[in-house]
Amino acid sequence: MTGLARLRRVGPAAAGAPGAPPSPVREITLDAAGIPLSGLLAEPPDGAPPRAVVVAVHGGGMRAGYFDSRALPGLSLLRLGAALGYTVLAVDRPGYGQSAAALPEGQTLFEQSATLHCALAGFARDHRLGAGYFVVAHSNGGKLALAAAADPAGDSLIGLDISGLGHLFAVGLRRMPGVHSPGEWRRHWGALRLYPPGAFQLGRALVAPVPEREAREGALWPEMYPAIAARVRTPVRFTFAAQEQWWRHDPEATQDLTRRLRAAPRVTVARQPDAGHNISLGWAARTYHLRALAFLEECLLARDAAAPAPRVRARTADPAVIEPACQSVVR
Repeated sequence: MTGLARLRRVGPAAAGAPGAPPSPVREITLDAAGIPLSGLLAEPPDGAPPRAVVVAVHGGGMRAGYFDSRALPGLSLLRLGAALGYTVLAVDRPGYGQSAAALPEGQTLFEQSATLHCALAGFARDHRLGAGYFVVAHSNGGKLALAAAADPAGDSLIGLDISGLGHLFAVGLRRMPGVHSPGEWRRHWGALRLYPPGAFQLGRALVAPVPEREAREGALWPEMYPAIAARVRTPVRFTFAAQEQWWRHDPEATQDLTRRLRAAPRVTVARQPDAGHNISLGWAARTYHLRALAFLEECLLARDAAAPAPRVRARTADPAVIEPACQSVVR
């Protein structure tokens, strides 16, 4: 196969009950310069063109299915987004899923950013993008979203909606997830009442080891964030769960968090009631996902309202520009 970052469909994400309608979610593999990134894809029904492509990026120790909760109807971002007219692409970050064999130690944050941009360039060649790419990210995936936006190729992103990530730890480093420890269970989930029946049982299939390079870099985030944030030039929305316990989200911390994003045209901070760190697996998932998609619509509105004359919305970066950079993706 010629070209880089080609998408290969590998079949349905999961078999449904006999007689049930086919699932709108299917498994995919993105080829990023020879690195296979597995994931899940949901597209608008009946072949309708998407308003935009929502790229969903999971956190540490999880996989793309984090955004496709099956505990109850309505909780899946992939299914909700497709029903509302978006294409939703949830990717397994480098070092997870199919790329784990090629990247047994994972990648650094900036290497992940290069790999993701490479994969998205290939996706753009074969799929309609609508207004372009908008990123919904959780926890460690939020670090990747910010790094991808700080990259020169990130200027064309519509915006970022990040949950479960701050820049100042709420606990000591010894209690944070690391190479040999997943961290404290209660801090990941919060009160059990915040999650529907079956959420934890289904969640076991989503758990994956945190790659060593990612885990070792985790403690450096407070030092890395200011330089990354200063280069982000796209709107950003942070959401903190009411029971977020890994990151500080008091007024002083959030003021400093947003102040660092001095080049971003818009930065907001929201709080999600009745939720723990893993918002997209809890009762609050639908509420949060609707608010994330509403932020996408607000970003599109601001883009249109700022236009001096009718024009085509900015598309994602030209694959021809990104493709040479794919040659240097570090494995």
